[in-house]
Amino acid sequence: MSTGIEAGALPASPVGSTSRPAARTGAGLARLRRLGLASVVPALLVTVWQVATAGRPFSLIPPPAEVWAEMQDLAIGGVNDDAFSGTLWTHLAASLGRVYGGFALAAAAALPLGLLIGRVPLVRALLDPVLQVLRPVPVTAWLPLAMILFGLGPRSAFFLVFLGAFYPILVNTVFGVRSVEPRLFEAAAMLGCTGPAQFARVVLPAALPSIFTGLRLGLGFAWVVIVVGEMTGVQTGLGAIIMEARQLSRTEIVICGMAVIGVAGFVSDWLVMQLGRRLLAWSPNHG
Repeated sequence: MSTGIEAGALPASPVGSTSRPAARTGAGLARLRRLGLASVVPALLVTVWQVATAGRPFSLIPPPAEVWAEMQDLAIGGVNDDAFSGTLWTHLAASLGRVYGGFALAAAAALPLGLLIGRVPLVRALLDPVLQVLRPVPVTAWLPLAMILFGLGPRSAFFLVFLGAFYPILVNTVFGVRSVEPRLFEAAAMLGCTGPAQFARVVLPAALPSIFTGLRLGLGFAWVVIVVGEMTGVQTGLGAIIMEARQLSRTEIVICGMAVIGVAGFVSDWLVMQLGRRLLAWSPNHG
């Protein structure tokens, strides 16, 4: 009597049941490979640094072990027990507030201004020449004027961070708006979208890739100028601790401050990049 199952015939495994673990394994290996490649240059730099500074007690550049010990002291204390011990998080929080505050203010000013300059010829004729003249002026040149206008303290630092982030966001926003295909406006007009409504439904979506590029650059420049901004008499901040350590010839603290700024800037850029990937999943240039 037949049982309905031929001899040797077994139920087929679900399609993809073995491919999914294999795909995850492949993705994990690719991630490990990228991490390994990204670690090669830092490892080489640390090795050269160790070889160049080891056994030189009077060198102005300390070896990596001393810098690591100082980083631990800055973070949790218990190593040197001096005025810098355990103060890292206070300085980091102060710099984060100035960087993100100045960046948010720059974005709030540059985004609508860039949309108007890129789309409205009258606004472009009025503002673009002035902004193009001011844009090449370095942030360091604004330092004395900022101290005169806002006084010593965090307001001057806030203003300088704002300047550092403003122009990258503005320039990329204008570029994105000017690069919108004219056919999109024609298609929108045929569908009844005319006038100011095209800003929200045509201009902004088409310019978003360039806008996010500007946001990444602006946030990066905000971290670049934070040290300059915190040279204006502030008592807390990574820039302030770097300048104070320089005056005391504490090079290990200077290097620690630089490393923390680099890591904070990297994390900030990663966050903006992840947000851009979610909002620009439709764009072939942002995967």
